[in-house]
Amino acid sequence: MAVRSLVVWCPDWPVIALEREGVAAVGEPLVVIEKNVVVACSAAARAEGVRRGQRRRDAQARCAGVRVVAADTARDHRLFAPLVAALEERAPHVQILRPGLCALKARGPARFYGGEEAAAAVLRETLAGLGIADVRTGVADGPFAAEHAARRTAPSQPVTIVPAGQAASFLAPLPTTALDDADLAHLLARLGVRTLGEFAQLPAERVRERLGERGVRLHALAAGVDPREVTPRVPPAELDRETWFDPPVELSEQVAFGMRITASEFIARLDAERLVCTELRVELETELGERSERVWLHPGTFDASAVVDRVRWQLAEAPALRSGVSRVRIAPEAVDAAAGHVPALFGGSGQERVHHALSRVQAMLGHRGVLTPALGGGRWLGERQVLVPWGDRAVTERPPDRPWPGSLPSPLPATVFERPQAARVTASDGAPVTVDDRGGLSAPPARLATCGRMRAIASWAGPWPVIEREWDTAHCRLAHRFQVVDEAQQAWLLMISDGLWAAEARYD
Repeated sequence: MAVRSLVVWCPDWPVIALEREGVAAVGEPLVVIEKNVVVACSAAARAEGVRRGQRRRDAQARCAGVRVVAADTARDHRLFAPLVAALEERAPHVQILRPGLCALKARGPARFYGGEEAAAAVLRETLAGLGIADVRTGVADGPFAAEHAARRTAPSQPVTIVPAGQAASFLAPLPTTALDDADLAHLLARLGVRTLGEFAQLPAERVRERLGERGVRLHALAAGVDPREVTPRVPPAELDRETWFDPPVELSEQVAFGMRITASEFIARLDAERLVCTELRVELETELGERSERVWLHPGTFDASAVVDRVRWQLAEAPALRSGVSRVRIAPEAVDAAAGHVPALFGGSGQERVHHALSRVQAMLGHRGVLTPALGGGRWLGERQVLVPWGDRAVTERPPDRPWPGSLPSPLPATVFERPQAARVTASDGAPVTVDDRGGLSAPPARLATCGRMRAIASWAGPWPVIEREWDTAHCRLAHRFQVVDEAQQAWLLMISDGLWAAEARYD
């Protein structure tokens, strides 16, 4: 018999996570997209007809002013973790099914709080105290039935309790899509099976012959038999550390000196857990409540001196916090397992030395005094190169993983000119080479003049059209790319637009 389970569900958690992080405003029409499909939407967008599972274009057609945000599982988990920690203080052994949805065994909380409904009410009140207005709970035999009981609740009645032994009858009218297996639901629909009750009535042996063990497992869930146990998470170790200054200090060196012992304890705790910190969050707070918060990246591992350096530099970059610092908190934003990591006995690795050298230069020249290149998205090579301050996360306005029709595939040129160099391409008779509206050449390219030299063209390939914003007459652009190799075996990336040639990059 399935174990009584209690599920806590926060509807549209990706949207709530964006609101809690300050990325989105409360009440804003918003959809969260993954693989061009809506996975969550705000109440304002839902009121306009937007639903989960819609294509992005369909959602925008129903709500013209909707804001589209890409899904971020890491963000959802990070913002859901404090809520799970608060639930664990009321009822231990919580399992995170996914961000916004968690389960626990109902027996213990029910006995402690005086019943399953009372236990569910306590958990809802806990999350309500953290600012989560819509929390729904369900209790049933097994996590599967309890999850769908939570989904059947309404804000006016935020708990649904399925009596013991009645999970099968509760699940029977639900559609087969509730099993979260699109292929199976499609197959069953073709067979005329549209509800979980109809699926549960099929002989188990016939299901095994047609669908294998996966089908047998889903068949058991449809019949209300959930053999899965609630597997509680292992609470993460308390790795963050903070230092209080009373009275508040004004000089950065005083803050750095007071942080040395805390930084050493922070690193020692990471070593004890066999973890290495690759991203460090530093929070500064003044006696007036002013805050400065930033995440620092590191190519290797943080040591105590590196932690102190980041606190000092962040303090120098926040003029409003240069006096009266009362609290400093450090916490790992991202960690990796330290298996196979052996610290150097004398000094650090070459990468560590480079990092410390660049960090020192950055401390003298300012935050943007040391920039490193990152690869962004776009159709033109010049706009794909983004300069990021040393130690910052590479966040580009044009994500490189988006489709960019007309962009240059790999391998990319090694030398990209900051501004395309003017060029001239001529035929063997000296006439300029042009490209017509249909991509036809006036004559084969024979000579290239660029960078102050005339070169004979040994071989060439192209043209490849690049069409940008053809729907916008004010900003549309049509160009054609060529790859040419000159007589010295130097390869060039050329383009022609509006009859003018330019060298966009060079293959070294």
